[in-house]
Parts: sequence; structure tokens; C-alpha cells
Amino acid sequence: MSEIRAARRADESAATSFEVDELKAIERKLLWLSSWTIHHANHLRPNEDGLKVGGHQASSASLATVMTALYFRILRPEDRVAVKPHASPVFHAIQYLLGNQTAEKLKSFRGYGGAQSYPSRTKDVDDVDFSTGSVGLGVAVTAFASLVQDYLKARDWMKGRPAGRMVALLGDAELDEGNIFECLLEGWKHDLRNCWWIIDYNRQSLDSVVSDALFQKHADVFRALGWHVVTIKFGRRLQEAGRQPGGEALLRWVDECPNALYSALVFQGGASWRNQLKADLAGERETLELIEAHDDEALAELMSDLGGHCMESVVEAFESAPSDGPVCFIAYTVKGHGLPFKGHKDNHAGLMTKEQMETLRRAHGVEQGAEWEPFAGLPDDLPARIGKIPFAAKGRRRHEAPQVSVPRLQMPPIRGAMSTQEGFGKILDLVARSDSELADRIVTTSPDVTVSTNLGPWVNRRAIFSRTERGDVFQERKLMSAQRWDMGPSGQHIELGIAENNLFLTLAAAGMSHSLFGERLLPIGTLYDPFIARGLDALNYACYQDARFILVGTPSGVTLAPEGGAHQSIGTPLIGMAQDGLAAFEPAYVDELGVILEWAFGYIQRSGSAAKTDWLHEREGGSVYLRLSTRSVDQPIRDFDEDTREAIIAGGYWMRKPARGARLAIAYAGAVAPEAASALGQLLEREPGAGLLAVTSADRLNAGWTAAQKARRRGAPATAHVETLLEPLAPDARIVTVLDGHPATLAWLGGVRGHRVQALGVEHFGQTGTIQDLYRHFDIDDEAIGTAARAR
Repeated sequence: MSEIRAARRADESAATSFEVDELKAIERKLLWLSSWTIHHANHLRPNEDGLKVGGHQASSASLATVMTALYFRILRPEDRVAVKPHASPVFHAIQYLLGNQTAEKLKSFRGYGGAQSYPSRTKDVDDVDFSTGSVGLGVAVTAFASLVQDYLKARDWMKGRPAGRMVALLGDAELDEGNIFECLLEGWKHDLRNCWWIIDYNRQSLDSVVSDALFQKHADVFRALGWHVVTIKFGRRLQEAGRQPGGEALLRWVDECPNALYSALVFQGGASWRNQLKADLAGERETLELIEAHDDEALAELMSDLGGHCMESVVEAFESAPSDGPVCFIAYTVKGHGLPFKGHKDNHAGLMTKEQMETLRRAHGVEQGAEWEPFAGLPDDLPARIGKIPFAAKGRRRHEAPQVSVPRLQMPPIRGAMSTQEGFGKILDLVARSDSELADRIVTTSPDVTVSTNLGPWVNRRAIFSRTERGDVFQERKLMSAQRWDMGPSGQHIELGIAENNLFLTLAAAGMSHSLFGERLLPIGTLYDPFIARGLDALNYACYQDARFILVGTPSGVTLAPEGGAHQSIGTPLIGMAQDGLAAFEPAYVDELGVILEWAFGYIQRSGSAAKTDWLHEREGGSVYLRLSTRSVDQPIRDFDEDTREAIIAGGYWMRKPARGARLAIAYAGAVAPEAASALGQLLEREPGAGLLAVTSADRLNAGWTAAQKARRRGAPATAHVETLLEPLAPDARIVTVLDGHPATLAWLGGVRGHRVQALGVEHFGQTGTIQDLYRHFDIDDEAIGTAARAR
């Protein structure tokens, strides 16, 4: 017996266990509440802008049976669920019955401040485990959450807390998303466990009906990658009919029926079923007799009795599921089950009319005026027992974890030239050498670029995570290698294949471990900077969940000169500025990086409101993005005072302070620091008071400025850091901005105090060459900076 199953049975005696008939009553209630919530939002609530509100009544209905069985009988508090986005009304209805959602929020569904269109950890008040909405990502994150849970258990950090199942409820059309299959491959490599994916196989997508032959291929993929596949196809009535004379042919007909035809017959009803079956089974006398034994209504109910709507079949499948690996349940369902447009291929965004809703109200035994009553129409003894189901018996299931103390980071010796990427590896290596809680709580991950992003020293000291011990064959055979790839339960690096979506989903899961599992991790993920764009949807998804991690994009820009345009990033600084929940930095020097990294370890743990003087845009913390370079530049030898350290975090400081009234400043970010300094040196004879501004974070400078403007509009005194920085310059001063990235990253500096700006940067794909070749080509070398400074 598995650990999970043993722990669950130990809890059974103290909790309510609903019988099938009671579950059916709850299911009807959930179907009503979800349908009514959507109806109210679209037909009864005032609509000021005239836009359709929507809400997916059909997609909610197809999962009502499965979700009822899960939440009211199967799930335990330690389980975590990613709910199919379009089933969010059923989820909100479940939470309403459990006391975690309010009638006011339901009445404002898809409205300002109301229950969200799709379940959201950060926007909803109810007990959401994983945000969903971007199709496929909510499914895949459950696999990486299972991996993170294994990582924590391998360290014996979850004492007293049983392992949970990571459950995904997904629509069959979500399997068109490529990230699903990237995830499946990674799960196989990491021996995925404690994971259930339940497919709502209603055979309909947004625009059409799912291909008949395709889905069996999906099942084959799951099996090939180590999943148990459990098919819930026929309900009890169809199973019983199959055992009667002629029943075998009837079930064979259902098996062979094309999806489009089946959906059409479900919508048309009993008479159409009868005509089609009589035509197709004309030679099957016993089958025809079986059909004739049912009137039209009973025949329609029999032929649409799929396993995903049969409570007995669903419960049996869940309770008898294998426990020695991941399980994929294929629940055959009807889209819109129980509603008047069931089966119609256009029902995805369909809405019941007021007349149809009134018919449904009467059929569900809900009295007028009691539409929002959570328990109206349920047996009298059910309300008191619902709160005692195992899933809800311990209340809200989000955990907290203490923050990890962050000491002053030790810096590597600074001698001569070094790149920020090299400095990152050296700083992390010094952390790895330390006997500190900070070092123990860091977990790193990378999509097959561990060595080339300078994580090698960390991995050599802290090893690769694996649930089983695996030695480094090269080391065992005494073969020369700079990398030691020991693998085992104590390893602190999760090695991934080269799929950026998997990287960001791993960071999402690890970055929520304090909330999901009650144990804090400090995740660091590295990748080549241009390939952030390949996983941008998953990065946005991770930030939307308020996952906390440090992302290192390196190498970056056309500075990676010989690699060519395919590996040279352009727009990533703008992604860093625009991405909510992500503070972006691009330091030029290793000592700046050390200050930022030390701050980042605290920032990703921050919670609650900070002082009003803090960066207002994300004062409650968030994730951090570091854009680093492989270009070695001469490192300054200096000790930062606290004011300078704070300025580095706020986004910038003067490398050379301008004289009051200066008419020129050069502002740079990242690897072009030598060109900016060289250009300034050539201009000082003409502009002796000119200043050199080191921009460590265009993101934080800009966000601080917009936050200060907003505060002033509201009558509060506020001065942004960038306003203070630029204050010494003359009103008609020129600012030349330069970086190895899109020039718009810094061009906005002219708007702060009305200065004239010449913005230099990279706007087009690069090519191979030397750094000097490409800097000259893109006008970001010292000569181009000087020319821009002299321009009128």
C-alpha cells in the first residue's frame, strides 16, 4: 500500500464520506450554481459596456461529475489541483459550499472584484492551488510540483506532512498544446510520481469536434512514458445494457461512432438516436429489441450514459487507481451535459436563455428567490456534513514558511577583467562552499545549459538531484572533466532538457513551495537570454501565480558576437520592464551583481506591505531577472557605501557625478560600460561637467518614476529615484542612452525632466563578427556615442 493511500485511510474515520446518491445530489447543486452564476453575469447583472461576459456553461457541465467526486470524496488537504480554466464556475461553486467563496463574489463573476474567469491564486478569495487560464500550463505545472515535493521529501523536510497528489483537470483540446508533451518527457526522465491528470474527453474544442483517431495516439504516448491510463468510458446503464442480449453490438457501435455524429445525436435526442441505431444495426435483431425496450427519453439517457457522468464509475475509477506511478484518467463526457445545448458543436461559448434557465431552476427544485442559497434543494443533513469532508476538514490549505536569513554575500577576488556571467558563477560557488541555511535552501535548474551559464561550480559542489544515487562515470574512471555530475537525493540542481517552458514551470512550482508544501526554496534558473521569449507564456504564468525565483538570462545581446543573430537577444530588456511580478536588472560589473543578488534573495521571500518609501510597484516582493553578459570588462576596485548599494537596487547611480547645471550625461546599462566611459573621456574637454550614469535596472527606475507620478496625482508627496538622479542636469541638457538591447529601454529618461535624448541600442537581428564589428555596425561603440552627444 502506498504512503498516500495509507495516510488517507487513517483519516477516513474522522471525516464525512458521502455515498454515491449524496454525491449525485451535490453534483446537481453544483451544476445549478455554476450555470446560474454565468447566467446572472450575462443576463441579470447590469452591463455598462455592452460586451458579452461569457462563462462557458457547457464546459463547466462536462466536468461537474468528476469534480464532485474529487472534492467531496477523493481529495485530501495535502492534494493540489489545477482546475480546467473553463470549469472555474464549478470550482467557485464548490468553494461556495465549503465556505471559501461568497455570494457577493459569485454575483460579480467576471466583474470587477468578483470571482475570476479562471481560477487565480492571487485574484480569487477561494482556495486556489494553481492558477489556470493559459491553456496547458496549469496542467504541466502539476508534474513539476510533484517533482518539487519529491525534492523536499528527499531532504526529510516534510516531517509530519503526508505527500499529496498533484491533480490536473484538463480539457481534451488542451492536449494540442506542445508544452504538454515537453512536460511528459521531463516527467519520464525524473520518474514522476503522485500525479493525476484527468482528461475531460468531451470531444469538442473551441471551434469544432476533436479528431476521432488522434486521441488514441495521445493515450499511447502516456503509456509509452510510464503513465497508467484508466479509461472511464461507459456508465452503469450502458454497462448493464452491454450484458444483455444484443448489448455487445450496441457498445461496439458506441466505440466506433464518429465523434461528430455522437455529439449531434446527443443534441438531437431520442428519436434521432432510434433512427440512427435502427439504420446502422438493421441486421442485429437482439440489439434492435434492446433499443425498442426504451422510449425516446430513456434511449437518449442510455446512449449518453458515458463514464465521466456516471458517479459510480468515476468514484470506482478514482478509488481503485494504481498508486505506483502517474495516472491519466480519460473520462468520456458530453459537453453541456444536463443542459439544453448538450452535444452541440457550437456550445462552447453558448448561454442558456432566460426561459431555459427557468426550466432548469424548476427541474433542480430551486425555489424562486433562493437561487443563491448554497444548500437549497439538498437533503437537510448534507450542509452540516459538507464541512467535514476530508479535503476541507483542516480549513484553508495554504502554508507559510519562515524566511531564510540572507548574510552579506562573499565576493570573489576582483582582479583585472571579468564578465558578469563569470562573476555570477563565482559568487554562487562561494555560497555553495558555505555552511549556511541560504546555501541549503537554494535549488538551481537549467534547460541543458548548466555549464554554459556558469552553474557548473555550484553543481560540482552541490550535485544534481535524483531520487536514486548515481555516480559520475567519468570521475569513477578517472577521466579528466571540469564537471562532477554526481546525482542523488541530496543534490540541489534539477537538470532539465532543452525546453524553456519546462524551466519556467519548474521555477513556478519551486517558487511556490513555501505555500504549497510549507517549505521554502530559493530557486535560481538559468538560460540563454534570447530564449526567454520561447518560454514567455510560462514565465508570465509563473509570475501571475506570484511564484518567487531568480531568473538569470545569460549570455545576452549582440555582445555574444560570434554566435550570430539566433543567439543574440534584442527585446529582453523590454520584457523585463513590462513583465509584472519581475524586477529586472542588467549590471555592468561584478560588484554591482553581488549587491543585486544579495538583495534578490531577500526580495523573493518578501511578503506583506513594506514601507511607503519602498518601490511601490512591487513592495510585497516578487521574482528577479538578471540579464548578464559573457563579455569580460575591467573591474573597478571599490567598496560601496550603503547609499550606493541602495542606489544600485533602486536602478542606478552616477559613476561620474555631473556638475550642477551640466549640459550632457551618458546613461548606459550592462556590457557597453567601457564604450560609455571611453566616449565620456573624449567629451570631457568639451563638456567638463558631464556625468556618467550607470543604469543597473531600467525596470526599477521606470517603475519608481511611474509610481511617484501616481502618488502625486493622488496628493501624496513622492520623488522617484530617477528624478533625484537627473536633478543636477541643466533643463536643456542632452542625455545619450546606450545599451546592448532595444533603445526604447532607456529612451524614456527624457520624459522625466524634459531632457533631450539620443537613444542608442540594437533594433535589428545581429550577425556574426567581433564585438567591435557589431558595436560599430549598430552604432553603440564609443565613436557613435560621441557623435550622438554632439548632435543637435
